[in-house]
Amino acid sequence: MLINTYNAVMNSDINPLSKIPDNSVRHLVMQVLAWMWCIVFSFYVGSITVFGYTAIAHALVIAAIFATVGTFRVAGTNPNTLIDGYHTMSRARKYMWVDGKRYTLPDNDPGGEHI
Repeated sequence: MLINTYNAVMNSDINPLSKIPDNSVRHLVMQVLAWMWCIVFSFYVGSITVFGYTAIAHALVIAAIFATVGTFRVAGTNPNTLIDGYHTMSRARKYMWVDGKRYTLPDNDPGGEHI
């Protein structure tokens, strides 16, 4: 029940915001709602200092959640997106891997990516 309640409020793919087709607009609306609840909570407690702490905490938590979910979705659908550019499985002093093939390096090769 707790997970369903959380998803009904916080998951923009399940809550009524799911009807908004643009994910970035949904994210913006969720941010505005989070700021609103920070303000309401600080008025309830009666301190503007509490607003500052709760606003920062909400922004950090929500940003971390969105970054994690986004990374997981990209990793699940297209993991090669996360490793574009020059990357090797291993770079040691004796060999390196390029596109799944092992290449032996000369004995005097110092190693490192930027020689």
